[in-house]
Amino acid sequence: MTKAERQALWETRIAEYKMSGQSVREWCAAHEGISPRQLWYWLRKFKDRNGVTPGKSNRWLPVEISNQSFIEEDHTLLVKIGPANIEVKPGFDPALLSQVVKVLVALC
Repeated sequence: MTKAERQALWETRIAEYKMSGQSVREWCAAHEGISPRQLWYWLRKFKDRNGVTPGKSNRWLPVEISNQSFIEEDHTLLVKIGPANIEVKPGFDPALLSQVVKVLVALC
């Protein structure tokens, strides 16, 4: 696994951890093969890289619904996070959307 692949994997894991609302110990117990020590290492590593305290970056983001009739007719929700746009259609995977949003919020 390359360094970039490992970092991407841990970014996803950290996003999952933050979304879970669990303690480090609880989350690691539910994810076999990941120790609390490993998770803390990567939380600190990303904190140092991003200048963000682990678990403290959660905040409410404004949501604007510009055209209600479009949403009702098309059944598509457009989520904007910084420069990124995500189209959410019926049958989407909530866990995947949650991971993507967390990563984008951390990057934007």
